[in-house]
Amino acid sequence: MTVTLADILAARRIIRGVADATPFVPSPFMAKAAGHDFLLKLENMQPVGAFKLRGALNAVAHLPEGVTGVTCCSTGNHGRGVAFAAKARGLRAVICMSELVPEAKVAGIRALGAEVRIVGRSQDAALAESRRLCVAEGLVEISPFDDPHVIAGQGTIGLEMLEARPDLAAILVPLSGGGLAAGVAVAAKAVNPGIRVIGVTMERGAAMHAALRAGHPVEVTEEPSLADSLGGGIGMENRLSFPLCQALLDEVVLVSEEEIRDAMQVLYHEDRIVAEGASVTGIAAMLSGRVTLPDGPVATIVTGRNLDMSVFTKVVAGEDVRIGDLVVRGKRYGA
Repeated sequence: MTVTLADILAARRIIRGVADATPFVPSPFMAKAAGHDFLLKLENMQPVGAFKLRGALNAVAHLPEGVTGVTCCSTGNHGRGVAFAAKARGLRAVICMSELVPEAKVAGIRALGAEVRIVGRSQDAALAESRRLCVAEGLVEISPFDDPHVIAGQGTIGLEMLEARPDLAAILVPLSGGGLAAGVAVAAKAVNPGIRVIGVTMERGAAMHAALRAGHPVEVTEEPSLADSLGGGIGMENRLSFPLCQALLDEVVLVSEEEIRDAMQVLYHEDRIVAEGASVTGIAAMLSGRVTLPDGPVATIVTGRNLDMSVFTKVVAGEDVRIGDLVVRGKRYGA
């Protein structure tokens, strides 16, 4: 089983008019820093505030007749997308999350009419509960990343980017379970085999990075991070997102919490954009010099805006931020 350009084109027809055609805009500040055009794909402008709606809509559209409810594990944004898609089809949705998920994301899911189960302190615990519900209550699981319809839905982002700018030399993709990175890489490399697709993730608990280094899925300890959306494992029985990332990603880069903080400040102060820590990892990699980019235009995906605004305001104001047992020291922008 794999995902092809044909699957992504089919997904685009399904999500059209609901989750497609998000803005794709230049960042003058980042262009100056990079020395060439730097573009932002604003998935934070989705109806649910994150790119996950694309994959969720596509997956729910492919459910067989007779299904009455769905479930998933989520760090927040996938759950919100599944809740939205399920509500539109009149289905019950039960979203399983760990205690590490910010309350703002939990509240956003409940506001869409979904049930929320908080289980343990890891995505693995949330996944176990999701799978228990499939057996106990007859729900259908929608994986956040290891599902062909989810990956194809996320791949429509790459398709839109390359259609708008076929001259892109590289795409910096926030990397977690790999559904976004895999889908974007399939689409981008189908259109332009020479394009570089680079996954960027946080240093703390980077599951896909660890798996790619090991050559197979591995377990990691989840840790609090400004990029909380990138937390969680990739599943020890990963069938799709791991092999696709292994085959198609040209590089994977890690960024620190301080670099994520700095990038959140840049995106806010220079481009006036509110975004999650996970959304700015590509910007963080570029500004910190952790990635060497080819000549030519570069783009990154601003993946979501569903964050705790009290944390965000502290970050952009240069104050210290506590996330679980982690304290990210404040730094005033421009100082």
